[in-house]
Amino acid sequence: MKMYNEVKTITKLPDNREIEISTGKLAKQATGSVVVRMGKTMLLATVTASKQPKEGVDFLPLSVDYREKYSAVGRFPGGFLKREGKPSNHEVLVSRLIDRAIRPLFPDNFRYEIFVNVFLISVDKNDMPDALAGLAASAAITVSDLPFNGPMSEVRVSRINGEVVVNPQADQNEEANIDLIVAATQDNIMMVEGEMKEVQEAEMLELIKAAHDTVKNQCAAQKELEKLAGKGKKRELEEPESDDRLYKVLYDETYQKCYDIANKGIADKHKRAEMFDEILDAFMERYEDTDEEDIPIDLIKKYYHDIQKDAVRQVVLDNGVRLDGRKTDEIRPIWCEVDTLPSAHGSAIFTRGETQSLTTVTLGTKLDEQLIDDVMYKGYEEFILHYNFPPFSTGDARPVRFTSRREIGHGNLAYRALLPVIPEKNADFPYTLRIVSDILESNGSSSMATVCAGTLSLMDAGVKISKPVSGIAMGMISDEKSGKYAILSDILGDEDHLGDMDFKVTGTRDGITATQMDIKVEGLSYEVLAKALEQAKQGRLHILDKIEETIPAPREEYKEHAPHIVSINIPQDMIGSVIGPGGKIIQELQLDTDSIITIEEEDNQGRVEVFADNKEKIDKALDRIKAIIAVPEVGEVYEGTVKTLASYGAFVEILPGKDGLLHISEFDWKHIKSVEDVLSEGDKIKVKVIGIDDRSGKIKLSRKALLEKPEGYVEKKPQGDRRGGPRDKRRDDKPYRKPGKRY
Repeated sequence: MKMYNEVKTITKLPDNREIEISTGKLAKQATGSVVVRMGKTMLLATVTASKQPKEGVDFLPLSVDYREKYSAVGRFPGGFLKREGKPSNHEVLVSRLIDRAIRPLFPDNFRYEIFVNVFLISVDKNDMPDALAGLAASAAITVSDLPFNGPMSEVRVSRINGEVVVNPQADQNEEANIDLIVAATQDNIMMVEGEMKEVQEAEMLELIKAAHDTVKNQCAAQKELEKLAGKGKKRELEEPESDDRLYKVLYDETYQKCYDIANKGIADKHKRAEMFDEILDAFMERYEDTDEEDIPIDLIKKYYHDIQKDAVRQVVLDNGVRLDGRKTDEIRPIWCEVDTLPSAHGSAIFTRGETQSLTTVTLGTKLDEQLIDDVMYKGYEEFILHYNFPPFSTGDARPVRFTSRREIGHGNLAYRALLPVIPEKNADFPYTLRIVSDILESNGSSSMATVCAGTLSLMDAGVKISKPVSGIAMGMISDEKSGKYAILSDILGDEDHLGDMDFKVTGTRDGITATQMDIKVEGLSYEVLAKALEQAKQGRLHILDKIEETIPAPREEYKEHAPHIVSINIPQDMIGSVIGPGGKIIQELQLDTDSIITIEEEDNQGRVEVFADNKEKIDKALDRIKAIIAVPEVGEVYEGTVKTLASYGAFVEILPGKDGLLHISEFDWKHIKSVEDVLSEGDKIKVKVIGIDDRSGKIKLSRKALLEKPEGYVEKKPQGDRRGGPRDKRRDDKPYRKPGKRY
């Protein structure tokens, strides 16, 4: 018996692959829920919202979580617990992609707590489900009763061998030179994020347009699903508290004062904030003798924020003057230095205005690679970038806690920006690479400061990057009524908050390497985007000039205290000999030579890397390894160590892990009665290899062969039977009789 009423719509990608969106079958108690399916890939998206608005907040209380189930690909989670734990970096980044696209589409005064959850429940390993997650989240909200200025959708768009491909498969995307995630509504671009291999601005815009065409079809499918599900009625919002008379009084008394402060061009953000606060404090003085409960403090603060925002924006549109006094296309003063930290392998400071990054580079071995054990990817990462944003960087009195989603997101953007210029790991560059950016001051564009400081520190470390990379954050202020707008280069934190766009662009002199764009206004034309990109290019080149003035190219050599790595190839069948039983040999090698040694099989050979802090240690380790893999040759002389004594001779180690038998008859030309009369364990002696058994590989040694034969020495003939004559063959014909056994 069917106990649900499922409805669905179909939308197609440009290559005719179908995406099915359905609701009414799963998670029916959620405020809204859908399943998005493409082939074998399925995502379940749900949205729930509180029944009452949250008191005392002046922002949208929205939480977005994207999670991937290991069962979706038929795998067990790693670790002791064998269950999904905290979200991976990849899951956090996809959550941010969804959040940034849907957050601006809720009404400004919506204060209900909203929880959006997207689960990957089935997947074809060649699909990239992050391209479907935004569509799933938007569809779940669309079929709910929540007011939403959508629907919207997200798609991945890549350029692969000159062709534009929407939602490419993973193996295809490995060949892409542009890889973007684009979020949009039917009419407007909302968000762009991605990486590129030094492409031009017009090429990026071409792909954004192609993505928008597909998004429009997916938005139409969501609208159709909403009608089929019968969820047309939306939750009615309570009218926000308002007081027109209070607003007019506040506007008349504060607008011009805010306008004048904004027009002064005060570079110090804390001083500027104090001056704006003084205006509000002066207005509040009239309420000093009033009962505090009767003062509409929250309403006054809201109105004052809106008035201040209007004044600041108008100054830019009227006079082309920004909060810190710069022109719209002017970059803040920059100073940088390298080799700041004498013990680091590479270090730099990049300061732009009131934003400062202290960045370090650390060179490591294969053992330092990061294990990635995500649902869709399992492997090792050779290049790691971490971005830290401590509270003191903005003057906040808060403790430093765990890594935030914002830090993961900003670090990922800087990682994508620098990745195209990092040398591939090979014999000339055998290192695992870690960059750490600590933001010491922040007033906007700290992720772009990380890109610039990262470039400086890489060159200071002697890493042969192909080209320097810089980054810049662009903003925009527009007026819908007049049609005026201003593109702002190198935006401040306040300009990000008060503006209509945050557009980060990174690249070399030859093209863009990464971008991240969030648009907060409707109707942004491609012409405006093109102008923003061109202005960003000029700013990017200006910053590159400053970087190259500090250090024009990577250092020729690594720092003296930087670790050294030398690699050699060994025969495949010798890998076990170097490692030893249970890792015994390689552990002893590392301990004796104070080095780190790694071995991996590659192209039917063993690749051995030796890592140490000076050449002497590396040479010592290499000599030991070469001795281990050396093959004994008949006729060669070796200096060996006596390992074990027996009644019939001694076992001598002539090469690491390779023993030979020195029979008592090969000790000397004269007769030796007892092995102990000549040798002791641990003695060093020279021996000659006189034979190697073809089957067993056993090695026969001689010490006698290295001694001069005594004059007149006569070789003794082999003795016969103990009875003095040939052995009686008839005895051999008789059956063997076991003692005590009768036949």
